[in-house]
Amino acid sequence: MTTAEIGKLTTTNIQEKANLIWAIANHLVGLFKPHEYGKVILPMTVLKRFDDALKETKQEVLSLNKKLNEQKTIDAIKDGLICKTTGYDFYNVSPFTFENLLADPDNIASNFDTYLKGFSDNVKDIISNFKFEQVLETMHKGNVLYVVIQEFNSKKADMHPDKITSMDMGYIFEELIRKFSESYDEQAGAHFTSRDIIYLMAELLVANEKEHIKQNGVVKTAYDMAMGTSQMLGCLDEKMKEINFDSKLSLFGQEFNPETYAIAKADMLIKGGNAQNMKFGDTLSDDQFSNYEFDYIISNPPFGIDWKLEEKQVKQEYAKLGYDGRFGPGLPAISDGQMLFLLNGVKKLKEGSGRMAIIQNGSSLFTGDAGSGPSEIRKYLIESDLLEAIIQLPTDLFYNTGISTYVWIVSKNKNKERLGKIQLIDASNCYVKRRKNIGKKRVDLDDTSIDLITKAYLDFKEVKYEENDLVVESKIFDNDFFGYTKVTVESPITDENGKPILKKGKLQADSKKRDTELVPLQENIEAFFKDNVLPYNSSAWMDRSKDKVGYEIPFTRLFYKFIPPKASSDIFAEIKQLEEEETQLMKELFGNE
Repeated sequence: MTTAEIGKLTTTNIQEKANLIWAIANHLVGLFKPHEYGKVILPMTVLKRFDDALKETKQEVLSLNKKLNEQKTIDAIKDGLICKTTGYDFYNVSPFTFENLLADPDNIASNFDTYLKGFSDNVKDIISNFKFEQVLETMHKGNVLYVVIQEFNSKKADMHPDKITSMDMGYIFEELIRKFSESYDEQAGAHFTSRDIIYLMAELLVANEKEHIKQNGVVKTAYDMAMGTSQMLGCLDEKMKEINFDSKLSLFGQEFNPETYAIAKADMLIKGGNAQNMKFGDTLSDDQFSNYEFDYIISNPPFGIDWKLEEKQVKQEYAKLGYDGRFGPGLPAISDGQMLFLLNGVKKLKEGSGRMAIIQNGSSLFTGDAGSGPSEIRKYLIESDLLEAIIQLPTDLFYNTGISTYVWIVSKNKNKERLGKIQLIDASNCYVKRRKNIGKKRVDLDDTSIDLITKAYLDFKEVKYEENDLVVESKIFDNDFFGYTKVTVESPITDENGKPILKKGKLQADSKKRDTELVPLQENIEAFFKDNVLPYNSSAWMDRSKDKVGYEIPFTRLFYKFIPPKASSDIFAEIKQLEEEETQLMKELFGNE
């Protein structure tokens, strides 16, 4: 299925399904505030998904559970036998289903509580992360629990895996979360990244080895450090299976938002994957995958968000472990933690083969002077030859921001021709406009857009690609092109006669006249000083003991196209035409005089 076909599906059937489910919230009016509807709808949707999946084996499970209890079978063996019967890594041994709960309206609350307690422990963990107990109490007291369960029993809420695939369910959850976020006046994109962006990232991750995967399959691991509902991992898995259906990709992820974590874990259970690989916790301060290494990392961590809550743990790791930990190269400003996620990913890439596609905003390219945390992080990536490519995406591509964003490709297995090189790709003019905006998302990456960007990446040439109205430009630079030495330039203190003051035979520097020069690494510092400083300050000298090497990636400047201003005669002609139009309008308004 192409991206365009998937997009069409999303905006029709899937959106309709999500709208019908969300409509159940009409029964919550007055009892819950609009921004609280999701606290009911999201967990109930997950539970109904489980209920529908377990429907066919319900009676068989109840009989087996009774038999195992009579035999006093130990829990571990019991769990395995029941899961084998359900065909999933979860089960429910209560006598209730969503359907038969309706047979006893007077005891709906106690029966539903029994139903919830009948789930396997992994589902109970999901329920607990929704903080559902208080919500249920409010529903029961407000006499809406029965009617909500009744609504979820309607045909519109049938979510059996045979009728709604895991991919489709992911879309439904995305739409439900978006509605929840909007009613909460929260940025919906904080929870998920649109599929078109993910498909591009997945394509870039596997592009170099696509033919090998097609012929031989693959058995690898993938990790998302800020997984949300785990859709990035899901899309990467889809991409692998699209190339070779027998590919095996083990998925790992960590998420700090309890509700999106619960959805991610629920989705993994339905898929039949290892839900234990979905971890809850703050990636920066509570790393659940310490000492793990992964073949692929795909992630859109938060940017423009401070890391004050994690400051103590991050700085302790930095001081204690240095490069043996995740943050050895340096720490960014406390106001933006996105580069900490970048370093976390670099540390977790498998040596010799790991590849990462991670989204960053523009500040990671250039903020921070030489010697600062951000500059030192860039220095580490570039001097270690880990940075393969950076792709500028179109603006207005995300649900929650219209700013410029970039996909960084970090690799521990660069191809021979890429060694010592960095490719920059400007894809800011490669998009199609949406018919209907979703939040701040006004444009999409269709299949043609993704193909053109991928072609530019694979060709690895300095070329401008144009197809219809789509434009992609690729440029390639040596690693040291982005580095510079910050040199301190001193000038002498002068006496009242204008002569430099000497002390023990040495010129004395005037701190008020101290200056710095940024000398590109590709230039000779002495020659630069001679040509650019001495002609204007013949008594100046360099204090090389204060040299600092910095790195920045001036992406916008490197792709800047000069547009000459209009000729003054053309401007005068336009002004004259406007004046004539104004005169004509005045005549029409007030009549000829």
